[in-house]
Amino acid sequence: MGLRRHSRIMLAVVFLTYFVYGNFLALSSVVALGANIICNKIPGLAPRQRLICRSRPDAIVAIGEGAKLGQAECRFQFQNFRWNCTNVGSELSMFGYERLGGSKEAAFIYAITSAGVTYAITQACSLGNLSNCGCDQDKRDGQITDDGWRWGGCSADIRYGLKLARKFMDAREIAKNARSLMNLHNNRAGRKAVKVNMSTDCKCHGVSGSCTVKTCWTTLPPFRRIGDALRKRYRKSKFVVPYLGGRSRRPISLVLKRSKRPHRKPRRSHLIYVEKSPNYCDYDEATGSLGTVGRSCNRTSQGPDGCDLMCCGRGYNTHQYTRVWQCSCKFHWCCYVECLRCSERTEQYTCK
Repeated sequence: MGLRRHSRIMLAVVFLTYFVYGNFLALSSVVALGANIICNKIPGLAPRQRLICRSRPDAIVAIGEGAKLGQAECRFQFQNFRWNCTNVGSELSMFGYERLGGSKEAAFIYAITSAGVTYAITQACSLGNLSNCGCDQDKRDGQITDDGWRWGGCSADIRYGLKLARKFMDAREIAKNARSLMNLHNNRAGRKAVKVNMSTDCKCHGVSGSCTVKTCWTTLPPFRRIGDALRKRYRKSKFVVPYLGGRSRRPISLVLKRSKRPHRKPRRSHLIYVEKSPNYCDYDEATGSLGTVGRSCNRTSQGPDGCDLMCCGRGYNTHQYTRVWQCSCKFHWCCYVECLRCSERTEQYTCK
């Protein structure tokens, strides 16, 4: 029996409960359900992505976890901003975020989701959860490097993660337009962020703590480091315009809008956008803006979480609360605990 067919059968016996919660796969236990049924029920997949799902049903679990990882990181990075990723994760946006338009925010969510999928696939390989990969075979145990140390342990196979993430994430971008080119570029920037932030860990071996032999292996960094790196890229994201060519007048590339050199392309690590962002002050379904009415704000902050900026000049409401708890507890012999009752008045501010 071929490996692919074996994988299909193994993961056709899947999932006692399958449902979509925030557009992430919730998977538990094992029951006979065909991979085709599961792949057809995942919302938001493009036809090519469904084909990949059917041929690699084991990988779709890691891909779903990667999407969840990326979207959670997006919410963390933008928790104190007008746009805070809360419109991400609906049934219509598991892997595509067209409602955000071609804005900087769309650039970030494509990049962080692509990074999350790359990260999760690479991690699943190292854990032995995928049938077609494992440790990086180019860094075999005992192989001596040019620097005199040797590879050991299980190095993360980032190349496999990059390859499968690209195949899946880029599969939906079949249109030949500026938005599709933008999505492809930001997908690649997200994958690159994982690659450049890979770590090399080493351990010394020898008598009395000497480093007679040093073995090293590559590992994935904490995903927060990747989120921080992409957040910096978001702040420096580049406005691009399509460069038209040929009789079709279709965009063949995207070039920087503001550049001294004509037709200069953005770097692969840059996040790019083709439309200016809305202010996200008011609800607008067309732009994916939920508005800031009811959002908590910080009255004393001058940053984006401050009430002036968060509430867009509309003002804010003040809510007073009294918090009561037991404090200054003492143990008395024998055998009871005596506490005082403490209280604190707090205020919370929400945008009008």
